[in-house]
Amino acid sequence: MATKMCTPVRLEPPRGVSLWRRMPDDELINRVTWKIPNALALIGSRHGDTWNGMTASWITQVSMEPVLIGVGVDNKAVTHRLIRDGGAFSVNLWSAEDTRVFVKFSKPAEKTDMQLNGRPIREGVTGVPIFEEAVAWMECAVRHAIDFGTHTFFVGEIVDCGINDDEARPAAISDTRMKYGGVKRGGH
Repeated sequence: MATKMCTPVRLEPPRGVSLWRRMPDDELINRVTWKIPNALALIGSRHGDTWNGMTASWITQVSMEPVLIGVGVDNKAVTHRLIRDGGAFSVNLWSAEDTRVFVKFSKPAEKTDMQLNGRPIREGVTGVPIFEEAVAWMECAVRHAIDFGTHTFFVGEIVDCGINDDEARPAAISDTRMKYGGVKRGGH
């Protein structure tokens, strides 16, 4: 199935109805959106000889039939290009007890043999990296990609998955001091 690129439609309120008299300030928007409970995972991507792992927190299931997983990726990120061109990604859930890994994957990863930033990987059925130390993982073939401005929401169908540690609690952004979301700031 080919990847569908979609353009979001901006809906207008009914005539004569104002939804906002004034917009909240950026600081308040940040404080509120940082309270959204988000998983924290490593997104594996690959196109040709270029492999990457990236920390991500905008991840959700969007359908049960077929089972579809969505992930928001910054349009300027290496991972964006690799998912777009490679047509697949992996979501690697990590233990809440080992969140230091996410700092190492906030920049493009370095591949040495079958490791990304020193973490062992294997090649999934679509060719993307699967992290051997993940507590659970999902490998997804891209079915839709929607550009929402600063980020693209890639939606993929699960083609393979597994659990390595059924007892571990997967990490959430609240397990770290990381903040991601809100309004665009320097570095984003």
